Order: sequence, then structure tokens, then C-alpha cells
Amino acid sequence: MGFLGWMAAIGVLLMGMSLAAGWIRPLPVTQFALYLVVGVAVGPWGLQLLDVDFLVDAPWLARLTEVALVISLFAGGLKIRVPWRARSWRVARRLAFPAMVLSMGGTALVAHGLLGLTWPLSLLLAAMLAPTDPVLASAIAVDNAADRDGLRVALSGEAGMNDGSAMPFLLLGLAWLHGPLAWSALGWWALVELLWGIGAGVALGFGLGWLIGRLGTRLVTMGRDPGPGALLTAGLIAVTYAAAEAIGALGFLAVFAAGVGMRKVEVGVVQEYPHPRLPRERDFTRTPPAEFVVRPVMQGGLDRDEPVEAVGHLVAEALTFGSVMEHLLGPLLVLLLGIALARQWEPQALGVAAVLFVLIRPLATWLTTIGLGLNWRRRLLLGWLGIRGIGGLNYLAYALVHGLDGHAARLVAGVAVTTITLSVVVHGFSSQPLLAWRHRRIAARRKAEAGG
Repeated sequence: MGFLGWMAAIGVLLMGMSLAAGWIRPLPVTQFALYLVVGVAVGPWGLQLLDVDFLVDAPWLARLTEVALVISLFAGGLKIRVPWRARSWRVARRLAFPAMVLSMGGTALVAHGLLGLTWPLSLLLAAMLAPTDPVLASAIAVDNAADRDGLRVALSGEAGMNDGSAMPFLLLGLAWLHGPLAWSALGWWALVELLWGIGAGVALGFGLGWLIGRLGTRLVTMGRDPGPGALLTAGLIAVTYAAAEAIGALGFLAVFAAGVGMRKVEVGVVQEYPHPRLPRERDFTRTPPAEFVVRPVMQGGLDRDEPVEAVGHLVAEALTFGSVMEHLLGPLLVLLLGIALARQWEPQALGVAAVLFVLIRPLATWLTTIGLGLNWRRRLLLGWLGIRGIGGLNYLAYALVHGLDGHAARLVAGVAVTTITLSVVVHGFSSQPLLAWRHRRIAARRKAEAGG
């Protein structure tokens, strides 16, 4: 099918899902699971209207998933407003780094034992399945900056960080694939790809996000608006990602840090310039976000003498851009995943997925959250709600473009696509009932405490 056919198919899908949202929303399933079903229906297994093969289409799929990830990662960082030292951030850091490394180790062992893959290929597959997803995890992620739910913040922070922190291991697997690694090569990898990549990515991204946030706020208060927020946000994301990649830092981690940096500006302005519409709290992160002030005053125009309204306007436009792009790119990518499943379906992935979902991820989460004061229910939920998605697809496409080929490429691609598909289905169907059960428990506990 040509370009016009793709446009028509995607247009019909988006309109149909939008019009049917009122019937879909009460169902115990995410919309992304339904997009997946539609992809299967219009692909080679169904109506044969569209076809996607990762082995052939990897170059443009790598770019498309890259764009979707950087936008979603920036928006995800901008939505997190809890202090960096909060327990939920500490949980996120443990999940994004030590828990991810443990998960990769366990997945590599399973891939080597069950699939008979060589160790370099096992590491590649493990890196592809390591990142949790910032795009498809909308049901369990932070919804807006006022959301301080510890579970959501931890999962959002994890998804924001591990799309970048898993990349050095993918690069290590690709280097190992081309021959044995000397100790000097491993040392260079640890110093440059891992330590420099993470440190420089966080510093660069946070600095650019903070700088543009301050500059944009200042221009608004001076009556020199920086122009459409979508353009400013897109420019910040593009420059941050490009600059990080240019200096050898982790671009995905940098754009997430840029969102966190811009949010830091908003928190600082709210703290420094109290707004009459916002209640004063000793902990300023408990004050409603500045963008909440902007919404009711927009019809009458911004009060440029109120810095909170200026920064709220800036953040609100950035979030609007991120939300619109996520709602466009997320469904498209899941549709492509459903279409590709016919080409990349791999039955051997069932065992890998089962061990990863039920054993490896929960065990890694349980071990790395020791000492954080979390109850066992929270730790089990954190272990289960690790949805895989667009990050893994990007890693797969990247590997296919950079040297993964032959029969090994077909097997690795099949296992990766099938496992990610199973995650979308299994976690998509289970997340909403589990979260509803959790909310009922929290409401019941609060009611009992109030009654007592």
C-alpha cells in the first residue's frame, strides 16, 4: 500500500478510536491494546492491507520510534514535580539502574539457555527488553504535575531514565557481536559510554531545560513572548537530543532531564513569587503547579506582573505539545507493532516473556527496593507493572541498522517483537484492574483513618 493508503488507514483508525472512546474507556483494557488488535486485523494475518517487516523497514522505524521517545521522555520529565530526594525518586533510580542491570543479566541467561543464543546476542536481546515504556504506560504513569502518587512517580521516573541507561549495554552487545572484547575496550566502554554518557546526558539536559525555562519565563514577563510553545518545546527537545548525541552523551536521558530541568524552574518561580490564587505551603511541591493557575485566567489574558502565570503559560504549552504528539505517535507505533507481528511472530518468545514478566522483573525489583520502607504490595506492583514497548522497538531497529543481520537477526527480532506485544497485551489488560484494586484499598484505609 502506498502513501495515500497509509494516510487513509491511519486517519480512519484515529477517528474511529476517538469517536469510540466513550465506550472504550470503561473497559478493563488500555486503548493501546485495542490499537494492537487493529494492527493485527489490517496486517498480513487479517485483511492484508498493510505490511511491516522490521528486518526490511528498520531504518525508518528507528527514526520514527526515536522521535516518539524523545517527545514522550521530555513530557514525562516535565510532569514529575516531587522533590529529587523523595522516596519515589529513590525508587525510580533503583529501578532504572540496578534493577535494570539485574533484569538484563537474568534475561541474557534465559536467552542463552532457552534460545541457544550466543552471549553477545543474548546481551543484545536483554538490552532490547530492558527499557520500560514511557509511551505505552499512560495508564500507570504520572498524569499531570499535581500527581504525587508514589507508585506512578516511581514507574514514570524509571521509564524516563532506563530508555537512556540501557543504551550503553546495547552498544556493548553490538561491539561484542563483531569480536571478543579486550579489557581496554571494556574500560573505554565503562568510562565513555556508561559514566560519561549518563553524567553528561543528565547535566546537559537539565541545564538546557532550566535555561530555556528561565529565558522563556523572563520573555513572557517582559511582554516579549517567545512565540508558539510548540515551536519552543520542539526546538528544545531537538537541540538537547542532538547536542547530547554530538558529545557522546545519552540523548534519551538528556531529553528526560530537560523536562525535569524546566519543571525545576516552575517550582522555583512558585516558591520565589507566591501567587494569590495558589495556597501557600511549607513544601512548595505540594502547591498546585503553575499551569493550573493559567487555565482559568487565559480568557482574560496573562498578568505579566505575575511570574507564576508566565512560567505556567510556558509549561502548559509544552505539555500540550507533548500530549498531542504522544496521542498521534503512540497509536501509530502500536498499530505498526500489530502489523509487524505477522512477520516477526516467534513462539520461542513465550518462555522468555513468561520468565521475564513473572520471575526476573519482580525479583530484580524486590531485591533493589530493600530498605526503602515499601510494603510488600507496592513492591509486587512495581515488579509487575514494567510494561515493555517503544523503547525496545527502537533498540531493535537500531541494532538492525548497525550490524545485526542474518538468521540471528530474524530470531532476535522475532523474540523482541513478540515479547513486547505480549507485554502490551498482558500488562494492558492487568494494569487497570490492579490499579483500581489499589485505589479501593487506599480509599478504604483513608476512610477508616478519618472515621477513627
